[in-house]
Amino acid sequence: MTYLLGLRMDGRDVLVVGGGRVAQRRIPVLLEAGARVTVIAPSVTPTVEDLASAGRITWHQRRFMGGDVGEGRLGEFWLVHAATDDPGVNATVSEEAEAARLWCVRADDRHASSAWTPASGAAAGITVGVVASGDPRRAAGLRDAITEGLSEGTLDARRGRERLRGVALVGGGPGDPGLVTVRGRQLLTQADVVVVDRLAPTSLLDQLPSDVEIVDAAKIPYGRSMSQDDINGLLVERARAGEFVVRLKGGDSFLFGRGGEEAAACAAAGVPVTVVPGVTSAFAAPAAAGIPASHRGVAQDVHVVSAHVAPDDERSTVDWPGLARSAGTIVALMGVERIGAIADALIEHGRSERTPVAAIQDATLPTQRTVVADLRTADRVMREEDVRPPAVVVIGEVVNVAGELDILHEGHHGGDPMAPSGGSS
Repeated sequence: MTYLLGLRMDGRDVLVVGGGRVAQRRIPVLLEAGARVTVIAPSVTPTVEDLASAGRITWHQRRFMGGDVGEGRLGEFWLVHAATDDPGVNATVSEEAEAARLWCVRADDRHASSAWTPASGAAAGITVGVVASGDPRRAAGLRDAITEGLSEGTLDARRGRERLRGVALVGGGPGDPGLVTVRGRQLLTQADVVVVDRLAPTSLLDQLPSDVEIVDAAKIPYGRSMSQDDINGLLVERARAGEFVVRLKGGDSFLFGRGGEEAAACAAAGVPVTVVPGVTSAFAAPAAAGIPASHRGVAQDVHVVSAHVAPDDERSTVDWPGLARSAGTIVALMGVERIGAIADALIEHGRSERTPVAAIQDATLPTQRTVVADLRTADRVMREEDVRPPAVVVIGEVVNVAGELDILHEGHHGGDPMAPSGGSS
């Protein structure tokens, strides 16, 4: 039987003997716990060497010598890890630790260890450790099942917890619920109120406990919507009432998502804010379609722009003439309705009319499709193919790269950039 104990390692010294794959796995966890790590090894993996070069660990580049543990010449250690590929060295390390009354984890022989490292993981603010005598794989499987349940909300982490306060601005990613971050999903499972956008991965909401309140703050293009002022007021009001509010949005809240305005409103009202970045559709959509936003020898710069107003609109702050002179990739969000005006502006200021254009609709979802044209034909082709929001527009030679590499996924080609005019293929 084992006696499970959580060790508070902040500021305490730990010795790791060995610098191979086992050490590489364990050192980052020790650092995350706040431990000061000393490594003894004649050679280490590149990752461990990088930690030493950055000053995050102390590395003695030599073999283990008798007295390194017990005599305290390297420091007063609280815990020892024997992680070499030599059983004899590991045994010596373990014996010295035992004599010094230090707990020692022996990587090569768990039955000769005075301490075991559990299969551990964290989710929803909870650290889980599982020890299964004689079967580490079973422990890892149980650990995964528990942390997955906490992350997905099938295990209710809210019971008995210290209630969270304030507002969390969670970027939900490009659409596929599997692309929300682990941190975002954890906070979502602990919400009392979820204020959700139209483009957020709303299927996640069905996994929440029934008492979580869902507020629909959808903004339908050219249709009904909840004003930003009302959303800001709602976040502040519910947080001040003592509820933990998650603002779940599509993409990344701080990239054309007005997350900055929501954070500012909360800060002005004295409401604490947690920001969880999301995978932005500006890069996820091209990637999902097999289009590299940058590609060696083709595009060394990528420009992400909002096209919610046309280039000739006085409210536009985008330097369209500068973008036209650039050979880089342009990724336009909210650009479907104004693709004709965008194309005209780019051609007028010097971009070739043969520059390829792709529109990725419903990126990462089962309904994803890609329509391809060029600047000259883009407006007509997008209308003929009935491309609708949400869609991300990619302008640049990287669209051709995807075609040449035969990686244009879910490709509905509404126009071949290399053909004289747009057409289906």
